[in-house]
Amino acid sequence: MFFRLKGSLLLLAGTIMLASCENDLKDVEKIASHNRGVPVDITYGVTAIYSDSAVVKAKLSTPIFKSYKTKNPYSVMPEGVTIIFYDEKQKESGRITSEMAIRREKEQVVEFRKNVVVTDNQGNTFKSEELLWYEALHKIISRKPVVITDKSGFPISGTGFEAPESDLSKATVYQGNGVIAVPSGQGF
Repeated sequence: MFFRLKGSLLLLAGTIMLASCENDLKDVEKIASHNRGVPVDITYGVTAIYSDSAVVKAKLSTPIFKSYKTKNPYSVMPEGVTIIFYDEKQKESGRITSEMAIRREKEQVVEFRKNVVVTDNQGNTFKSEELLWYEALHKIISRKPVVITDKSGFPISGTGFEAPESDLSKATVYQGNGVIAVPSGQGF
């Protein structure tokens, strides 16, 4: 009798434990389903060359490149990136570096974040915490505070900016302030 009672108690205790874990297991499965199923390709030590009609246009270098295969595919470069642009004579025409970058494939937009520095072959330097490169529009934009220093060393700061990807000297700086060098003999 004791054996039957003990066995019944164990069966009852097991049933109660399973019933009490049922909600927990369902919660765990629900949470896990949100994080699984997103295919990710991870590549280390990446150098990619971009060319058009067999002419090198740019070279990208990053220590880690993560490519997410979702409905809207995107890539993340979480440990920094450097992109060097080349002119038609294969000389460096500009450079972008940042501590992190995200490329959204369908939108053809690259978001550079954290300590973004852009230089061009005319001696201009751009610094900000964000830069958006619209590849199809050949335009770069920032909605964060920026500092642009020209080849003379005069900084201009502003609340944001927009420029063609190939020429920082044609930038529009929003709410800009700074010193502008005027060649001698020329005035207002």
